[in-house]
Amino acid sequence: MGTVTLRGIRKSYEKLEVIRGIDIEAQDGEFLVFVGPSGCGKSTTLRMIAGLESISVGDLLIDGVRANDLRPADRGAAMVFQSYALYPHMTVEENMGFALKMVGVPKAQRTQQVHQAAETLRMSELLGRYPKELSGGQRQRVAIGRAIVRKPKVFLFDEPLSNLDAALRVDMRVELARLHKELGTTMIYVTHDQVEAMTLGNRIAVFNQGRIEQVGAPLELYNRPANTFVATFIGAPKINLIPRPVDGASAAHQALWTALGGADLGQAQHIGVRPEHLQVRADGAGVSATIALAEHLGDASILHVRVEGVAELLKAKVSAEHSHYQGGQTVAISADRTWVLAFDAAGQRI
Repeated sequence: MGTVTLRGIRKSYEKLEVIRGIDIEAQDGEFLVFVGPSGCGKSTTLRMIAGLESISVGDLLIDGVRANDLRPADRGAAMVFQSYALYPHMTVEENMGFALKMVGVPKAQRTQQVHQAAETLRMSELLGRYPKELSGGQRQRVAIGRAIVRKPKVFLFDEPLSNLDAALRVDMRVELARLHKELGTTMIYVTHDQVEAMTLGNRIAVFNQGRIEQVGAPLELYNRPANTFVATFIGAPKINLIPRPVDGASAAHQALWTALGGADLGQAQHIGVRPEHLQVRADGAGVSATIALAEHLGDASILHVRVEGVAELLKAKVSAEHSHYQGGQTVAISADRTWVLAFDAAGQRI
């Protein structure tokens, strides 16, 4: 079992409250991701689960047992940090087995567990090397292996891939997904990278200023965001948010609002359209717009278009067959209303 429950969790440093009431449960065997901008409280929450930060208010339960006052070593959780924190004078095998050695696990059993973890991570050939002889990705595997050998109830990952280059991050995401499937252990993973969150998590908790804005499956957050914060944080390129036209707004702004269904949504103050759902045409069937910038990415193009009277450029993601669009070109834009989202004055989805 590896259920982690947070009830009314708050954290304050003197008069500064950084976690403002967290209620969430990581289910047994789940891959739960905490995502949000820097300083939103996701790492602090993870450290409270690990026992590296005290809890000011609320209850932390691991498998139904209150763990607020348990020592980190007694919580059944193993943490993998952003920094590898490997001992430079120890081999990979010694690094992975050190925690077991400290708690008195016999050498034969230690060796068995380390070799089993190394085989799972496909790094048996590295056991005799020292950290200085490893690449960044290999060092991160050792850090993960050090956690695996402890056979914890819960794995806690604090931005473990942020020190790796882009290509290696993709490879390690695949490895982490494979590990979760193979081990079946509960994993709680912190990242500010929404691509990591979307590709790894069974569920995602979106943090903002010490609170959770929404919890749900990746596509649920993408297609049915609870508010404008979640809508703009999840998805790249980010969602287009078009404000309701005020008195004196341009004819193009008003036409765009009407074309996207805003006239039928009395309470809507913003309309949201994902870039892939914004349609661009050259035949004039839609609201007139001008392409300010065309980014051709090979498999697709991102068009940044300007509608007169709308302050922000709108982004449209079109397939490679439309790569002929160029900056300065006049086009028409529209959208399938099925995919249009509406938000009220408080930013909540209607």
